[in-house]
Amino acid sequence: MIVRSSPVLTPRGQRTRAALLHAGREAFEEHGYDAVRIDDVCRRAGVSHGSFYTYFGSKEALFGEVAEAVVGEMFAASVVGDTATGDPYARIEAANRLYLRAWAANSRLVRMVEHAAVSEERFGRLLLELREVFVRRGADGLRRLQEQGLADPALDPRVTAIMLGGMVEHFAHVWLDLGEQADEEMAVDHLTRLWAQAIGLTRTSTTEGA
Repeated sequence: MIVRSSPVLTPRGQRTRAALLHAGREAFEEHGYDAVRIDDVCRRAGVSHGSFYTYFGSKEALFGEVAEAVVGEMFAASVVGDTATGDPYARIEAANRLYLRAWAANSRLVRMVEHAAVSEERFGRLLLELREVFVRRGADGLRRLQEQGLADPALDPRVTAIMLGGMVEHFAHVWLDLGEQADEEMAVDHLTRLWAQAIGLTRTSTTEGA
């Protein structure tokens, strides 16, 4: 993930900067990047137009930091951690559920970042970083299952993670952004079945391997 060094701010400056980031995010989500003006953001944040430039050099700089925050939130929100048992099938199911919920909370801004990536390399790198986090996590998980004899050993972990991750990402877009009709339980169940079957994992095999 991108690590940014920020100038040291007073507590008041930190609050003002946070308020501008929050206001900018709300404005971008509601109106889209092109329609947002700096004055709109300042009005939402309750700060003067001039104060904006103390913290951000431009609307583009503000959007860049909002985008980076969204990427970080999506990663954090989709970490399974202790939210599922040690059963591999259950953990894949939990990961799919958390990813869909993270996408639902951030999809509009992610799509704006994708649009911006067409003309600005910075945003393309940001999207690659987001995908790389999920690919690495999926590849590491598959590698562990292969070592335990629970997944097809012939599969390349990274390539498989890219393909299956792409399936989940595309479904999230079609379902949440384009309005495909499916409830969350069906979506999570089908994604998990397809992911597990693709790597040769079944509920029976995980139970026997425990």
